[in-house]
Amino acid sequence: MILGASGSGKSTFLNIISGLESPDRGTVSYDGTDITALSDEKLTAFRKEHNGFIFQQYYLLPDMNVEQNVKMGADLAHNKDYKSVIQAVGLGDKLHKYPSQLSGGQQQRVSVAWALAKKPKVLFLDEPTRALDESTGRQVLDYIRKLKDQYGFTIVMVTHNLNIAEMAKTVIRMNSGKISQGKRTHSSQYLSLFCGIAHLLFCGAFHWLCLVQTAHTGTVAFEGQPARYHQSPQTQT
Repeated sequence: MILGASGSGKSTFLNIISGLESPDRGTVSYDGTDITALSDEKLTAFRKEHNGFIFQQYYLLPDMNVEQNVKMGADLAHNKDYKSVIQAVGLGDKLHKYPSQLSGGQQQRVSVAWALAKKPKVLFLDEPTRALDESTGRQVLDYIRKLKDQYGFTIVMVTHNLNIAEMAKTVIRMNSGKISQGKRTHSSQYLSLFCGIAHLLFCGAFHWLCLVQTAHTGTVAFEGQPARYHQSPQTQT
């Protein structure tokens, strides 16, 4: 979870580590692959194969029903079993409903199903519950967490909501373009890798540092130098 106030740089950070934006300097390493060195064509293919995205806006096609919207995501991964994802987010009885016929929470769940139907290894979420009330937002996130356990992907989410941040296992706090703090919430053990040393290049003012943990290898990389930590973290810097 990446937590911070508006303008703190958290969305820029998310865009860089997901490959949507390029850093001015430094590297983003994903399981040994420096994605900042990829051509535009290869980076697009990388995002298509590895990443899923959920944003504040639902970005559903209004002239397509739930099944058709989700199938678009599934087609990117040649996934024929997309209806099981629709069932998993609790919309099995809404297959033929159009976005205008759904509530905000239901539309966001369609966005979740669209993203997961392409079978991402990492799911990036930028304020996915901002337009929802707290109860509906938590319901949507509960669906995402259950699907994470079922499908085995990594979640990286940006939020300004302290209550939602409490649901995460690891929280990174950002302030004025800097990572000011990081901790494992289930153990309250602070990670020295994040504390006071990480600076995001934001408006050209700060030194940039990037880190990514994957669900498969647990690799964290910054400035091309990998460090590893495990579930009872003993951080190497």
